[in-house]
Amino acid sequence: MFSWLARIALACWRPVSRYARMNKDYNNSNSDELEEDSFSLRDSLLWCRDLEKHSCGDFSFAVVQANEIIEDHSQVETGKDAIFVGVYDGHGGPDASRFISDHLFQNLITGLARANGIISEDILRNAFSATEDGFLALVRRSCGIKPLIAAIGSCCLVGVIWRGTLYVANLGDSRAVIGYLGRSNKIVAEQLTRDHNASIEEVRQELRSLHPDDSHIVVMKHGVWRIKGIIQFDVGLHATVTAVFICVLTVVCSLVFAYELVHQVSRSIGDAYLKRPEFSLDPSFPRFHLSEPIRRPVLTAEPSLCTRVLQPSDKFLIFASDGLWEHLTNQQAVEIVSNSPRAGIARRLIKTALNEAARKREMRYDDLKKVDKGIRRFFHDDITVVVIFIDQESLSTKMPVLEQSVKGFADSIGPSNFNIL
Repeated sequence: MFSWLARIALACWRPVSRYARMNKDYNNSNSDELEEDSFSLRDSLLWCRDLEKHSCGDFSFAVVQANEIIEDHSQVETGKDAIFVGVYDGHGGPDASRFISDHLFQNLITGLARANGIISEDILRNAFSATEDGFLALVRRSCGIKPLIAAIGSCCLVGVIWRGTLYVANLGDSRAVIGYLGRSNKIVAEQLTRDHNASIEEVRQELRSLHPDDSHIVVMKHGVWRIKGIIQFDVGLHATVTAVFICVLTVVCSLVFAYELVHQVSRSIGDAYLKRPEFSLDPSFPRFHLSEPIRRPVLTAEPSLCTRVLQPSDKFLIFASDGLWEHLTNQQAVEIVSNSPRAGIARRLIKTALNEAARKREMRYDDLKKVDKGIRRFFHDDITVVVIFIDQESLSTKMPVLEQSVKGFADSIGPSNFNIL
């Protein structure tokens, strides 16, 4: 089915050079992929910062857009003794992920100021709570003129390294994975986060235990577990589907509706209509209308937390939205990082995932590059990857590092507010 759809999409949606803004493919690469791309079409929807410095090593950062309006927002904040990483994978629209990118780090800094600059799991948890409260306040102010903002949400993955200790907090199914040297000096992947996704039996059991009086809290439909049986339909994708309908055939629309558009995450920022009755949507929005009012929140913004004192065997961290993990296992990802040059490694991971996405649709990545944003969502999700290298020498000595704020998919770099640490 998808190879047929791909041929239609490629016939109807030719590449356009206007998307080559922002110097999205390379800015300082010197790896062997540069030679590869000198002979092939560049991916105009791929942005990267190939290699930058932080207080205890280097980091590499890359994002690829698939949705008509990108829903992945992300940031890296570097301080003299710390680094902050945030990956925010939105659904239903970009409003929640953009709000998190604008507010969560500042909420963390506010909490740190009150705690005299000492970070803890409670400080992280409070930053998540303040961000959730802030977004729900925005929903309350906006829902009269934009009702569907109540159905917009975002996964939220945060990592902080402070004086040799790693703190990770997570909502949803973005993932943090550490690569460490195990026996025989072989690189080993360890997942630091828990996927809050209804496809996992443990998550379904948790939902059932929290909602014993709701037999429809998780529902299997068309072979996929859905929370409340709801399809999380993307607003930007709806416009794309409409265009495909006009351009091609009615049957295309009925087929593409089934492609991974289901609400499966059990924890998020936003998704207000699944948390508070005041934000319920009426029958004029059938995709999000619940048959009866919720008695208690269906989803939660309580993050899973992990603290780890970094060891000499810990070599690097991968923070990525679920778009990467749909196509690569944890072990595959850490082996790619371990066996490749540092410069451009986040971009390399994304390209490996895109090659696999193309292969699954009986295409080549070069063919996928010709597919426009919006239509690209039928082949892969927005993907964000941040790779943090941990240099033990830097952990034990204070290296002078520029305090900077890098936002994913944006060219500008500004000063960071991380100087409190």
